[in-house]
This record gives sequence, structure tokens and C-alpha cells, in this order.
Amino acid sequence: MKNRKLLMIPGPVEFTPDVLQAMGSPTTSHVAQIFIDAFGEALANLRKVFLAPSGQPFIVAGSGTLAMDMVAANLIEPNDSVLVVNTGYFSDRFAKIFERYGAHVTHLHGKSPGDAPTLEEVESALKSVRPAFLSITHVDTSTGVSVDVKSLAALGRQYDTFVLVDGVCSLAGEEVRQEEWGIDAVLTASQKAIGVPPGLALAVAGPRAMQKFKNRATPVGNFYADWNEWLPIMEAYEARKPSYFGTPAVNLVWALRVSLQEILGEGMEPRFARHRRLSRAFRAGIDALGLKQVPTRAELTATTLSAIYYPEGVDATLLKAIDEEGVLVAGGLHPAIKTKYFRVGHMGSVSASDIMATLAAIESGLARCGYKSEPGIAVAAAQKSLSIEETR
Repeated sequence: MKNRKLLMIPGPVEFTPDVLQAMGSPTTSHVAQIFIDAFGEALANLRKVFLAPSGQPFIVAGSGTLAMDMVAANLIEPNDSVLVVNTGYFSDRFAKIFERYGAHVTHLHGKSPGDAPTLEEVESALKSVRPAFLSITHVDTSTGVSVDVKSLAALGRQYDTFVLVDGVCSLAGEEVRQEEWGIDAVLTASQKAIGVPPGLALAVAGPRAMQKFKNRATPVGNFYADWNEWLPIMEAYEARKPSYFGTPAVNLVWALRVSLQEILGEGMEPRFARHRRLSRAFRAGIDALGLKQVPTRAELTATTLSAIYYPEGVDATLLKAIDEEGVLVAGGLHPAIKTKYFRVGHMGSVSASDIMATLAAIESGLARCGYKSEPGIAVAAAQKSLSIEETR
């Protein structure tokens, strides 16, 4: 009998056996040549996963919040203006970080939690505010809302604005083409679709962002996150030379090297397609159960994450019921609707069998909570969705 549960929260996610084996390898010196080679390979491959061949990658021990802090600390200067396309809790967090470094922030909200501003509204705000920076949360983990980064980035470039993308819950799952779409900086964290245990802050800064950083008029207001300290380290490791500022998370970097190899081995196009296919199957199962999602429009629904309202008469006790069926999902996070919904992550190494097991657990959990549905309807709907995909 398996003594662990299927982890289907919005991060950390399930990790492949090879990634976990790399995590468990004996720890090497951070200046041993074998580790320097691994770190250098990870940096080079990070560009390929971000689809940013001209970008400067950064791999630093820390969380996704550090990645946000790092981008803001190095690019924002006092009195810079930032327009935040706000879709939830983590859009708010990025705004707070910008303000910490002296920025003047303008929020552009949707009409309600689960909504997002339209492209027309964003363009109007760009015309009015004329911000130095446009901040976009690709997938807000609190709402499951995904925005059209490609079109938003194009607007940002049209109005000569630096485009910053929080890709914590999207990168390597949702389609992101940093260089082609003209995004100046993208950040993420290891424990989401990248498929590595928590502990690495990851970012790639494009040429314009690096030039903006180098032309700063004021010192970077954060010691640990300062690219003046980290850039020589990244350049040295990629050149396969030892260097030191802060000790890297050695075993996590080994695991990242393996995960990036796996991602590129799958191929970015097939990986994007797999996430879309499995997301549609999961959504078909949720729809068959008569459940509604937090995103207010279908085009706002993320492929890496689902945020699902509890049906009438059911509350957060559903989480325990699903847990007892062997699957871990997450509760709500957005303050305005926190007690009204739950969240399911489906990213990284997620498979069709994971989707089926999760839907079956949700259906059984709902039945335990007194919610009536046709037995097996969710799994059947997901299977039908997948079979349709396979015949296309």
C-alpha cells in the first residue's frame, strides 16, 4: 500500500524520479568543477526553456518571492511609475515590492475576483499613465486567471514600456516566448512547472532590462538580490569557472539541471500542448460535475491551475474528504473569496492518470459531503476530452 498521497496543489508539484534522485545525490563543493559544469549547463538551458536566447539567466537560492524582489530591486528606481495588470493576490504582492523600492504604482483591476482588465483598458491606462514599467502576472495562483501575455507585451512595447512578467505559475507549462514577445524580464520559481523542489528563484533578463540595470542612477537597494553581485557569478559558472558571492543550493541546482534536460527533451511545443490537453480534460471533468471556476471568462482559465468554487451546500470540509481519497489539493487564497473555492495544480510532470485520479477523488469527496452527481461522470468526461484530442 502506497503511504503517500498524490500532490495536486499549485506548487510544490510532483517531481520525476530522476529529479528526486539528483536531489539525493551526495553534496559536492560549490566550486568543484563537476558542479560548475552542471550549473553552467543549467544556466544555458534556462535560456532555452524561457525561449530567450539573448537573455541573462539568474539562478539564486530562494523562493518565487525572491525572484520578484530580485527583478524589482534591480530594475526599479525611486519615483519610477509602474502599471500593474492586477488579477489577484500575487499581482498585489509584486505591487508592494515595487513600492518598497520607491515606485509609484497604478493598479488596473478586473471587475471582480476572477476577472482581468481588457486589452482596451490596459491600452487606455498606458496612454494615461505612461508608466516606465508594465507588470503582468501571467497566471495568478490565487485565482487561476491567465492573461494574454503576448498581446499585453506588444502593448507595452508599443508605448515604450519595460515589460515584466511574473511567470511563477506559468513558465514551462503555459506558453511563454520571452524574446519573440518582447518581454524584458520573466521570473519563476523551481517548485511549479519547472518541476524541482522549492528553493530556487529563477529569472531571465532581456537585453533592454540588462541595459536599464547597468544605467541605474541609484544603488540597488537590496544586498542579497543585487545583480552587481550575482552577474559575475552567473557569467563565471557559464564560462565553467569557479566564483563566489553566496553559496548556491547545490543539490537543487543538480535537480534543476536534470529537470531542464527533461523539459527540453520533451520539447517546448509538445510540453505546451500536453499542458493544454490535460487542462482541457480536467476542465471537462469539473464541468461535468456542475462546478464553476473562479475565472469569469473561458479565455482567462489557466492551463497550469484550476480554481473551483465549492457547490452550494459544500464548504472547505471537501478538502479533507479529497485528502482521504488519496489526493492533496489546496484551499482558497484570494482574501475576498478565500472560503468559497479550492485550487488544483496540474503542471510539470503531470499525466493523464494524475488528472483521472484527481477527478475521481474530487467526485468521491463531493459525494461524502452530500453533493449528488452521476457516478463516474467526471472521469468519463475527461476521458472523452482526451480521446477527442487524440483523433485530431
